Amino acid sequence: MADLLVYRAEGAAAAHGGDLYGFTVTEWRLPATYPPFAALLFVPAAWLPVPALKAASLAGNAALLAVLVALSARLASRPLSPALLCTATAAALWLEPVFQTLLFGQVNLAVVCLSLWDLTRPPGARARGLALGLAAGVKLTPVLFLVYLLLRGRRRQAATAAAGLAATVLLGFLLLPAASTDFWTRRLYETGRVGKAWIVDNQSLRGLVARALHDPAPGLAWALPAAALTVAGLALAGRARRESHGVLLTAFTALLVCPVSWTHHWVWCVPLLAVLLAEGRTRTAVLVALVFTARTMWLVPHEGALDLRLPWWQQPLAAAYPLVPLLLPFLLPPGAAQAACPVAPSSPPGCRPRP
Repeated sequence: MADLLVYRAEGAAAAHGGDLYGFTVTEWRLPATYPPFAALLFVPAAWLPVPALKAASLAGNAALLAVLVALSARLASRPLSPALLCTATAAALWLEPVFQTLLFGQVNLAVVCLSLWDLTRPPGARARGLALGLAAGVKLTPVLFLVYLLLRGRRRQAATAAAGLAATVLLGFLLLPAASTDFWTRRLYETGRVGKAWIVDNQSLRGLVARALHDPAPGLAWALPAAALTVAGLALAGRARRESHGVLLTAFTALLVCPVSWTHHWVWCVPLLAVLLAEGRTRTAVLVALVFTARTMWLVPHEGALDLRLPWWQQPLAAAYPLVPLLLPFLLPPGAAQAACPVAPSSPPGCRPRP
């Protein structure tokens, strides 16, 4: 659980006034990469012995997976019975992004649960948008949903989300001023600190282009298509007739154009499968499930710098996940209009951030 140890070190640095972005931990020399607000949430992790922390992470992520399955069913307007919820949760463990999240002790499930809970709340719900802003304060990927909300005409929810995000930044500056200045003026733009963008672990467009061109720094060859795909993805999401389609198009666009999207970031495959199954697209759901369980990126040579020397026929195997958002407009064709966030009063509660 290498990432969990990074979170623990972040919490310790935040609690004791250490250099939040100056340390590395584990044999892979992993640094802190999240905003200072996340480090504040990780402080309790520093209080626990490592074995207890690992057990808590595993149990917490297992519970969050069940919450994500329930929220995915809510997004798809198909509530699940307790028996089916347990079955679907057990099946979801076989998805590579989910398994890797549990293996590394990652926070992906918490961030996606928080975002999806907020996005599927009924109109008029109190502080609708706040949870999304808090999620973006932990991991910046959900920020793209603020643009999506504006495109859907949900200005109040977008404003609340922006206020929530701003509050996390302000809290970071109040409690960790030096770390906040360091992150927002410098570390945020040092994408190389996160890891080597060209390795098969990175399933973003940048990783795909770097491996295809055999160039560790593809520059404009990646940046220009990423900008175009961001505009196209948001345009499709804004015009989607089904709320579920708009949410998924935005989520997968964010994963595609982010400079680094490790395989465990792609836990949005769970709500995608739920929507496909709810709409009766069983064959498509099976194909998508195969993509996220086959682990093809780990079958190609990837020791050392071999990721940059893959032949053409191995490129699709090394970049299976980014093919999903590129094909998503065809996987989610226009359908009948859907009410925005149909939620039954008995819908399961959302989740909150946890270490």
